[in-house]
Amino acid sequence: MSDKIPVTVLTGYLGAGKTTLLNRILTEQHGKKYAVIVNEFGEVGIDNDLVVGADEEVFEMNNGCICCTVRGDLIRIIEGLMKRRGKFDAIIVETTGLADPAPVAQTFFVDEDVAAKSRLDAVVTVVDAKWLAERLKDAPEAKNQIAFADVILVNKTDLVSPEALADVEKQIRAINPYAKLHRTVKSEIDLDKVLGRNAFDLDRILDLAPDFLDESGAHHHHDDDMQSVSFTAGEVDPEKFMPWINEFTQLEGPKILRSKGILAFKDEPRRFVFQGVHMILDGDLQRPWRDDEKRQSKIVFIGRDLDRAAIKKAFEACLV
Repeated sequence: MSDKIPVTVLTGYLGAGKTTLLNRILTEQHGKKYAVIVNEFGEVGIDNDLVVGADEEVFEMNNGCICCTVRGDLIRIIEGLMKRRGKFDAIIVETTGLADPAPVAQTFFVDEDVAAKSRLDAVVTVVDAKWLAERLKDAPEAKNQIAFADVILVNKTDLVSPEALADVEKQIRAINPYAKLHRTVKSEIDLDKVLGRNAFDLDRILDLAPDFLDESGAHHHHDDDMQSVSFTAGEVDPEKFMPWINEFTQLEGPKILRSKGILAFKDEPRRFVFQGVHMILDGDLQRPWRDDEKRQSKIVFIGRDLDRAAIKKAFEACLV
């Protein structure tokens, strides 16, 4: 058991705070080295840019951790990481916000080579305290992510009342009475409570999903009406962009599950990064653009019934 590399699967619905938690794992001086595998739903993958200091398919982080993106097969990536053994203490797989964690977890039992060298340590699910009740009504994945979790971070607790928080926890408990719950703000948590839990109990998963180990049961379908709309362009005029993005998310908020962007503002040396869930937007100026970086703007919206042509036209009207 001890010579197998522990793997944590990090999941949670779009915008719940997975990337925030990941950034903390990759930037804190915790004395451990983690290999992180990141996944994205959409044409333009932005999460890598939000992960501090990432380039290429495998990223060295400044605290010694590494990060890589799944463009191909999770198994191929893990086998590649195994060849680098000794360079890290554990692997973290971040699933896309639309992913059911079951097929990802399955990989570590069904694939013999992977199972021989690694073990699933825990499925950690981050949930958004403010929006969970809505998600449980319209997104089966949100339920699956809770049902499969060993550890659940009830995040953004600062945005809800104590009564609403109690309701959210009651809903979580109705789906998964076993997981360890932690209340967090901005995914702030002692990493020992999330990593190295040895919590993944296969017997319990088999109770929840009897066909879990049957490979034919692994097909997963997203919502047919779920879409990702993304655009890449040059510099943006903040005087035009800020009023537009605020108005757009207020009007279309119920349809937008998630928005993210990295923008090159005219005459601004730093990158403007924003993330949003429905009509809640959070953005600020972050690190300066590097000399070897192209100053370009990328925005992504994931949601339902989004009018791609209208969004494109409005965004292009904000360009310099």
